[in-house]
Amino acid sequence: MRDSETTSAFGGAALAPFTTDLRVFTTTPPSTRQAPDAYLERVVETARWSEAGGCEGTLIYTDNSLVDPWLVAQAIVASTERLCPLIALQPIYMHPYTAAKLVASLGFLYHRRVWLNVVAGGFKNDLTALNDHAAHDDRYARAAEYALLVLRLLDSQVVTHSGRYYRVKGLKMSPSLPPDLRPGLLMSGSSPAGFAAARSIGAVPVKYPKPPGEEDANNHSSEFGVRIGIIARETCAEAWKIAHERFPEDRKGQIAHAVAMSVSDSVWHRQLWAKTSKTPDSAIGEGQRNPYWLLPFQNYKTFCPYLVGAYTDVAHVVRDYLRLGARTFILDIPPSEDELPHTAMVFNAARGQTV
Repeated sequence: MRDSETTSAFGGAALAPFTTDLRVFTTTPPSTRQAPDAYLERVVETARWSEAGGCEGTLIYTDNSLVDPWLVAQAIVASTERLCPLIALQPIYMHPYTAAKLVASLGFLYHRRVWLNVVAGGFKNDLTALNDHAAHDDRYARAAEYALLVLRLLDSQVVTHSGRYYRVKGLKMSPSLPPDLRPGLLMSGSSPAGFAAARSIGAVPVKYPKPPGEEDANNHSSEFGVRIGIIARETCAEAWKIAHERFPEDRKGQIAHAVAMSVSDSVWHRQLWAKTSKTPDSAIGEGQRNPYWLLPFQNYKTFCPYLVGAYTDVAHVVRDYLRLGARTFILDIPPSEDELPHTAMVFNAARGQTV
């Protein structure tokens, strides 16, 4: 998509894909229920849309049911010119030396920077199957120690470390990683333990945001990131029509989500789940529409809240998150190449309102 193709209701001027002071990532489709050939094609297609749309990178999920995120990252790097894979990094899956080696190898082979999204948890059954019985807060402490080891190795240090979770002696990684390719670091988590762990290692904490007006400014003393979906159009009616066509009511999905919540100790999933039980989406009239929408989450179609409405309405919500310090946004999976220009218009309008 080209800048000239993106015109706005805000004066009709062409907009850049995204403002330069924000980091915007999309999400790569997961491999669940995908045929191998079709899945790889969709990964590459989504990556190219994201790059053309001006995004910094694209998030790649990891859990026991999915293909290896590092192989997906390699496919993305090989199929794009500058897009940065944002690779979910779960300490239970590999030694920190292995993670550092993979980052350095991608840098050596492709001279491409990657981002790491450090995740401390997952589905309880997945963790139990791997004999991981660590408590919630302990997993964040382990993830912080893990990430620091990865970064020290990537900084070409000879590392001797005797910590609570990891011990190495005189460890050095080769090939070395050029300083300009040092990975960016995010950490997923809405709990106090998650935020504290992220701050302790210099990572950007990423959360699922609360509705407008419910985020506490006292909890955001520095930069943070949010994970959201956006459906925005010229009019509110048009946006909601698209939203309901894309995410119709799904009783089977709601049952599946209830089962998933029963085996998750994620603070942010439980916070969102508590909100979905308050008011059924079908009970909300069009005149009462709030841009903050949880039906896709409730129907087990995604794990993030959506912002839906006219460009101006959604931009107001994004502006509120910007005022609190949000500078990193991880968008849900783009359904088509045409969607990102609409999202870019929201971000540019929100930034214009805060200047």
